[in-house]
Amino acid sequence: MMKLNRRVAIGLIGSGAVLPGIGGAATTSPAASFVHGVASGDPTMRGAILWTRVTPADLTAADAISLRWHVAESADGKPVESGSAQARAARDFTVKVEPRRLKAGADYHYWFELADGTRSPTGRFRTLPKGAAADAVLAVVSCQLYPGGFFTAYDSIGSLERIDAVVHLGDYIYEYGADGYGADIGQKIGRTVEPAHEIVSLADYRTRHAQYKRDSGLQAVHARAAFICVWDDHETANDSWIGGAENHQPATEGDWAKRKAAAMQAYFEWMPIRDPQGDDPWEAINRRFDFGDLATLLMVETRLLARSEQAGFKGETPGRSEVEAVLAERNRPDREMLGEPQRAWLERELTASVKAGTPWQILGNQVVMARVNGPDLARLFGAEKASAMVATLEPKVRAQVEMAQAGYRAGLPFNLDAWDGYPAARERLYESVRRSGAHPLVLAGDSHAFWANQLADRDGNAIGVEFGTSSISSPSVGDALPQVPLGSLLEQASPEVHFCDQRAKGYILLTLTPDTAMGDYVAMSTIYAPKAEAASLKRLTVEAGASTFVTE
Repeated sequence: MMKLNRRVAIGLIGSGAVLPGIGGAATTSPAASFVHGVASGDPTMRGAILWTRVTPADLTAADAISLRWHVAESADGKPVESGSAQARAARDFTVKVEPRRLKAGADYHYWFELADGTRSPTGRFRTLPKGAAADAVLAVVSCQLYPGGFFTAYDSIGSLERIDAVVHLGDYIYEYGADGYGADIGQKIGRTVEPAHEIVSLADYRTRHAQYKRDSGLQAVHARAAFICVWDDHETANDSWIGGAENHQPATEGDWAKRKAAAMQAYFEWMPIRDPQGDDPWEAINRRFDFGDLATLLMVETRLLARSEQAGFKGETPGRSEVEAVLAERNRPDREMLGEPQRAWLERELTASVKAGTPWQILGNQVVMARVNGPDLARLFGAEKASAMVATLEPKVRAQVEMAQAGYRAGLPFNLDAWDGYPAARERLYESVRRSGAHPLVLAGDSHAFWANQLADRDGNAIGVEFGTSSISSPSVGDALPQVPLGSLLEQASPEVHFCDQRAKGYILLTLTPDTAMGDYVAMSTIYAPKAEAASLKRLTVEAGASTFVTE
């Protein structure tokens, strides 16, 4: 499968009608503004990526807009590093710069300024520490469906006294149109998407990113701390893999490679993430962050670089043969998630971190890694009670539950789009973990539910622990089954699942010390109103070098 480097991607996107040229002199429009705020990301010991977007008064007339950027030790302090940049039409007037002369482990403030004196909001970030680090505090987030609810969790994160970075595990935007996923909620609370149709072109993806960046809660948290991001599937299309996506129809939506290239270009324009280096493919966003001698954070890519197509039913009412076919496909030994180059890179980085004596090796991974068995309701409750429970569901949901139950009884896992759909690839990863000597702390998003999982290989050998975060605003399976205590049923059905909540929305606040990692599962009182209260739903701790949670 062809990988997309920058030259290939631009060729696939098309001519200058889609990707405007860069030629012409810079302008200094007095009406230009910073309506999308500021953001920082990918921190280093000496700086971070600083982002903004300049909105020209006339998008058709402006070609490039000059601006200056400044970094200071306080919001009103004298700049300690400054520079110039241009917001160009070719990058949708977005700007990314990187200071490189800052002190390690320090807080900094930054802003952008136009030639006429127009100034952006002031942002804040913290550089990575060097050497001895007593602690680190990370907010772990995922899955923010704009029409699904308000981003109330970001108000909570933004108000924290201490936050070193926000780890975003994907689904930063969603591709659906105004009549798609979450539309009923969005119409009730006044959050409908732009553009109104499903996004496919470069202009579409840019417009959707721009809408998200106007959200006040998201702007505030971007201004509060650096983001360390990876994409999941909805930054391109639902259930994406190396060769396509469930929500991409070539007959009506064109070539997948062209759509993927457009989505990735918009992502790199609108996100505070370091652009690919040299001839690296755009899909290769796996990278390493060291929080001094305390923790190594390894962000992996599990969607576009190597993932095989998801196994799953094609029809509405699968029979025994269809279930057996899905099982056979799922269990194929050649099915991939990371791909061999990325897996080898991950093993090298884990090994190096362990050899350096670093207490924590953290995997920033998109989807749930643990084995999660689908709950057989008849076995758990008895056939009569299970049937009565399912009968209370809406017809469409009931049909889906009945289909899922048939699969669970045959041995299918709860979610084929997670690592459970790729057991051979998971075992290859676990072999790399064993060779490295690490006991990783795995982070997961995607599922719209909270998880605490104790990972084990196919032989039952302990591997590490997994902290799975719920969504910011995206609905879960549990939301569709209000009569079913799904979280507790998954705990009962799955030995690796220590804790699961399928209803709460929020984030995980992860606090690391040399001895312990403590995860606070922070739940928001609502996502259907602009303001909400935050409360710790559960707190779990794991000791360094261990692969189980501390007994509560």
